[in-house]
Amino acid sequence: MHKKAERLKKVKAPLAAKVPPELQHRVPPGQTVTDRFPILHEGEVPQYDMSIWNIKTFGEVETIRSFDFDDLMKLPQTEITCDIHCVTRWSKLDTNWVGIRFSDLLPLLGVKAEAKYVMIHGENDYTANVPLEDLMRDNILLAHTFDGEPLTEKHGGPLRMVIPHLYFWKSAKWITGFEFMVEDYPGFWEQNGFHNYAEPFAEQRFSGDGFDLPEDEWHGKEFD
Repeated sequence: MHKKAERLKKVKAPLAAKVPPELQHRVPPGQTVTDRFPILHEGEVPQYDMSIWNIKTFGEVETIRSFDFDDLMKLPQTEITCDIHCVTRWSKLDTNWVGIRFSDLLPLLGVKAEAKYVMIHGENDYTANVPLEDLMRDNILLAHTFDGEPLTEKHGGPLRMVIPHLYFWKSAKWITGFEFMVEDYPGFWEQNGFHNYAEPFAEQRFSGDGFDLPEDEWHGKEFD
């Protein structure tokens, strides 16, 4: 698991993706458009007792806080439609999500002025680092609904991040908390050879040269 970036160094370069001309402005280089929703994650799919489920906010905050699912559902709910792009070379267009904007949650957290970065924590010790400024965009959600239905466990339910402008590994599944930081630190995949920022249109897949992904890396995965 932790050697995935090293393994990908050895694969052949991908074939050129065929994208219809009318969609090319929406699809980053090297991506293939799919109607499927591949299921990729690290570790086991967790099972939750929602009576005790919560997320925590900690680090550079005035007070450590926790929010249960009912707390979050009392906040303003936002619906977005966006394109998502996975580093394994699939893109899914016009995905529909409902959840809580990170920018609507932030005022409740007492975040200190010096905090500039956020480590998103998920189950299975998963982490993903994102600049706080990026999370303030209008389309950044703590999502609980996909395509009109409660988010399934395999896709990160009850709550996952949706950060459309970065490769989808930054959109952590099974959120457990947000750690606010003065300095940036690499998350799980960033520690294992993946790019620290992960902008799809710049193909920021890896932290160094010599890596690549096969065009069929995601084809054998479960999907719905």
